[in-house]
This record gives sequence, structure tokens and C-alpha cells, in this order.
Amino acid sequence: MRNASAGLIVIEGPIGVGKTTLAKKLANSLGYNIYLEEYKKNPFLENFYSDVEKYALGTQLYFLLQRAKDFSKRKIDNFNKDIVSDFFIQKDKIFAKTILNDKEFNLYLDISNNLDLFLPQPNLVIYLQADHDTLIERIKSRSNKFERNISSEYLKKINDAYTSFFYSYKESPLLIINTSRVNIHTDNDYALLLKEIKKDLKGKSFFNPISPKE
Repeated sequence: MRNASAGLIVIEGPIGVGKTTLAKKLANSLGYNIYLEEYKKNPFLENFYSDVEKYALGTQLYFLLQRAKDFSKRKIDNFNKDIVSDFFIQKDKIFAKTILNDKEFNLYLDISNNLDLFLPQPNLVIYLQADHDTLIERIKSRSNKFERNISSEYLKKINDAYTSFFYSYKESPLLIINTSRVNIHTDNDYALLLKEIKKDLKGKSFFNPISPKE
């Protein structure tokens, strides 16, 4: 894995946690370019949420091949600039391992290992957490048609998979924010978050600002 970016901040976390909103806000504040996941282009996704088992492989392979286009070594120069992204390319394996059966996952790995991918190493990963009930409410409030059939069971599996992955993640500085308890979009907390991001963070950190007394 090589660091192909001048300054890459990746925001990750389960669906409904607020990755894209924060990515856009940070890019604007920091003067960074923004790189967003175009997940709605996946033609399997709507059916996938209705029948995870049936459409899991098609959904994951589509995402994988899309990554191969976006993260091909021919496009490495695209990442030689300051970027905020609302997805982490390594997350695909989190999903694949969680939703595919053993045979499908082995096929996924075979294809992945034969693709000409480069994996930009972030300068900082911001992992947004939220409890299960909070995610459910946020997804409902988004009113995205294709998300209506997301099951509580599926969401819990993905949320647990993220928790497990980032528990042992050590490849980049990691800032963890529990968005069920911290509203990073209030003026005070967001200003504190910007200040935290600008520090020379090392290892694993937790963002737990103390709100001023009213």
C-alpha cells in the first residue's frame, strides 16, 4: 500500500451515519477537493436491499469493478492532491466478508487480487459511529426510495462489521466520533473538530468535545 495522496482524509461508517454531509463540509472548510462514492449508480442495489442473499454477489462485484476503474494505477495522479472522500476503498472487503457466502467471497477475492488496483493510504480516517436505533431513524428521514427495504438485521450486521474492523485498524491515524452523542454539525463541535483534524494525530483518537454550559 502506498501513500499516493498529498493529503487524503477518508470518512467512513455505516449507511445513514452522515459521511457525505461531513465530507462536503470539511472539503469546503479545508479547501480540499471532494471525492464521493457514486453508489446510486449500482443497478443491483435496490433489489439487494429487498433480497440480500440473492443479489449480494452482483452488488459487490459491481462495486469492485467500479473501484477498478476509479483506482486504476493509470489514475494515480488524480490522488496527488488534497482530497476528502466519503468512502474508504478497503470497506468493500468489509461488506463482502459480511454478506457473501464462503464460495462467493473466495470468488470475490480471486477477482479482486487480479485487478490492477492501487490503494491510497489516508493521512487520516474519520470513523463515524452511531447506535442502531439512530441509524434506523436517519435512514428513514432520508426518504431514499431504494433504502426503504433495508432490514434491521442487515444494518446491525454491517454496523458490527465496521466496529470489528476499526477496532484493530492501525494503517492510518484514526479519529472515532460517536455521532449518537456528538453533533458535529453544531458550530461549537464542528469548530472543535476542525481544530482536532489540523493536529498531527497519531494512532487512534476519540473526538469527545465538551459542550459549553448554557
